[in-house]
Amino acid sequence: MAAEGNGHANESALTVVLAFAANLGIAIAKIIAAVITGSASLAAEAAHSVADTFNEVLLLVGLRRSGRPADRRHPLGHGMERYIWTLLVAVAIFGMGALFAFYQGIETLLGHHGAEAGPLVGYAVLAVSFVLEGISWRQAVRQVRDAARAENLPLLTYIRRTDEPTAISVLLEDSAALIGLLLAFAGLGLHQLTGSAAWDGVGSVLIGVLLTAVALILGRINLNLLTGAQADPRIVADVRERLGAADEIEQLVDILTLTFGADRILVCARLDFRDTLTAGDVERACVRMSRELREAHEEIDEVFLEPVPRDDPELRERVIARYGRTLRPRGPGQA
Repeated sequence: MAAEGNGHANESALTVVLAFAANLGIAIAKIIAAVITGSASLAAEAAHSVADTFNEVLLLVGLRRSGRPADRRHPLGHGMERYIWTLLVAVAIFGMGALFAFYQGIETLLGHHGAEAGPLVGYAVLAVSFVLEGISWRQAVRQVRDAARAENLPLLTYIRRTDEPTAISVLLEDSAALIGLLLAFAGLGLHQLTGSAAWDGVGSVLIGVLLTAVALILGRINLNLLTGAQADPRIVADVRERLGAADEIEQLVDILTLTFGADRILVCARLDFRDTLTAGDVERACVRMSRELREAHEEIDEVFLEPVPRDDPELRERVIARYGRTLRPRGPGQA
């Protein structure tokens, strides 16, 4: 599992570094072009690129800190710290990008805009930015598609279920950047054609709406991970089947799974063992089943198995409160 996790981390780091380099150059060019042309859309896009550049730094910090090994104070490691830093990215996209875009757009719509110059510099910067953003976007798409293919999931399903939000963050940022560039181009072009700066203001406001949507989507993904998302349903189903099929088990009473980092899953299960087993038999069965689960799924990092009676009323109430019913014994192939 360590090798696979390191591979994902290295690929994510490459994606983030490439995005950082592209966004830094684009941000500088957009700032210069915005100052020369006086375009609100270009100013909004400049703020967007500055936010994205800052965000790549946050993502790199998250990758590094979340990769630290477990210690006494953090027995499950630091994997979930990655979600904190990615959540900060969502906040930065809204705070540094969207709000500034709204401000620029509203100011322009109200007629408060500075001196204007020829838009040719703006068009050139937007074209170059589109090419550079496209390179970064292509790397992010390739990583996410490869990961979805490895998980045998459709792309959108993978994005909803993934426990690795770094590449998703870059993909969303770059997708928003490409759309934002088209909006800025449209605002600048309509301004030139009509002579009305209102179009430039509208373009800036639309960029703000776009960035707000991206921030909300990214925030929702990380909020779900931070609040304790269960493992991939396919892994949960396989764990249930394997535990329920063990010779020593009468019934699987309860099961909990928790994603606590990229490719790291915690499994806790309460099992009703056969009454004819000795304490030694139960101990050896727990060790064997834990090993088999980790061998079957590299993502499973920790396994805790607890022997319990299936008819305990308090435990039964807890299971019903969580699932709406008790867990039924499962046969092969049942969902």
